[in-house]
Amino acid sequence: MFIVDPHKEYKKQTESRMIIRFQDCDPLRHLNNAKYFDYFFNAREDQVPKLYGVEIMDLIKSYEAFWVVYNHHIAYLKPANLGEWVRIITRLIHFDDNTIVVEYLMTDDYKSHLKTLMWTTFKYVGMNTSRTTTHSDEVKAYLNAMLFPEVNYDPTLFDNRVKEVKAAIQTNI
Repeated sequence: MFIVDPHKEYKKQTESRMIIRFQDCDPLRHLNNAKYFDYFFNAREDQVPKLYGVEIMDLIKSYEAFWVVYNHHIAYLKPANLGEWVRIITRLIHFDDNTIVVEYLMTDDYKSHLKTLMWTTFKYVGMNTSRTTTHSDEVKAYLNAMLFPEVNYDPTLFDNRVKEVKAAIQTNI
């Protein structure tokens, strides 16, 4: 169970360093488009418990609800190549009563080139009903503690966000 400590500042994004594996690549030695999802989801799943001290399964059991993928917005900008080290950054950029949106970035190891940006929208679903349900106050506190406030989320402005992130990465070189 996650209990927000009002005296603690929680990190607002996760970061992982990963290598692109042979079994995940196409014949051109690029990361297969479908495998980006695995890399993104695995990176977040590995990092969230370290930062917040809670396992997703504990939340599911406690509240008898879970998040299911509703949709993705993804931009493949530069290929991730076999044997290449990449950085994966993830951020919770939006939540409301029954939805969360996570932003995933993949960059080169030096964070000088954006390879992929993805937004995934998840709906909160009750285990017993299989229908959308409302986040409890405790879950909202958990989500608020990890919310990355620097993104002005609007689902119609994904392409603008891609340009914004690319420009930010290029100016930080």
